[in-house]
This record gives sequence, C-alpha cells and structure tokens, in this order.
Amino acid sequence: MTGEGMTSVSVSYEVRRQLNTMRSTSGHKSVNELLTDIVRAHKIAKMDGEIETLRERMKAVADVEVEHLVDRLNLAPFKV
Repeated sequence: MTGEGMTSVSVSYEVRRQLNTMRSTSGHKSVNELLTDIVRAHKIAKMDGEIETLRERMKAVADVEVEHLVDRLNLAPFKV
C-alpha cells in the first residue's frame, strides 16, 4: 500500500482515498459507517470461530465415558 519515501501525509491521503473508494463502491453513507461495518463483520467472524471451538470441546466432553471418569476421580488425592 505504501511505497518507500512516502510521508505520513501522503500515506494518510492514500488511506483516505482507498477508504472513500471502498465506501462509494459498497454503498455506505460515510467512512465511519463503513469502518463500523468492517469491525462488526470482523467481530462476528471471530465469534463464529470461537463458537466452533466451543462446539468441538463440548463434543469431546460429551464423548467421555462416565465409568472412566468415575475411575479417574477415585484416583484423586482429595475426597470426591
């Protein structure tokens, strides 16, 4: 995105130009609205990944044999 020798002003201009291009092609009314939607989409995607991880862990817990778990708990150094 940035080239060697670009100043912070030219980088800021380039970023603003790209954001305005994205805004106009996506139909958003403002750059703030565009950024809000991008952040929301990122958070939802991250949550979907975490939900999938939780589902996998819950399935692993559901697959544990109860008798095996009881036997393991009986080996605990404290009273169960």
